[in-house]
This record gives sequence, C-alpha cells and structure tokens, in this order.
Amino acid sequence: MSTAPDPEPREPKPALIFDDPLDQQSSDDTDRGWGERSGGEGDSAADLKRFLDEKPPHHL
Repeated sequence: MSTAPDPEPREPKPALIFDDPLDQQSSDDTDRGWGERSGGEGDSAADLKRFLDEKPPHHL
C-alpha cells in the first residue's frame, strides 16, 4: 500500500481590487504619452532632429 504524497502548499490567490480604474493616471494623460520628448526647451537643433526623425518617407 502506498501513501499519498503530502500536498504542496499553494500560493495565495491575488486579492481582487475594486478601485475605479479611471481614477488612475495612464500614460495617455501626460504629454509623454502623446509623443512629447523631455528636455531641449526651445532648442532649434533638437527641433530639426525631431522633424527629420518623424518625417514620413514620402516627404524625403
């Protein structure tokens, strides 16, 4: 007769959170989420670099 192995301890299930998801700020709520880059305020060289980086291929 064989004995059953001892059951391994189970990890506790994650708790359910019933907060309002609209109360949390997403990346779209910030300028960073809309493609704004940090730094370089008023730097024309940085503006030119960004323009050239983001130019569509048909505008070459």
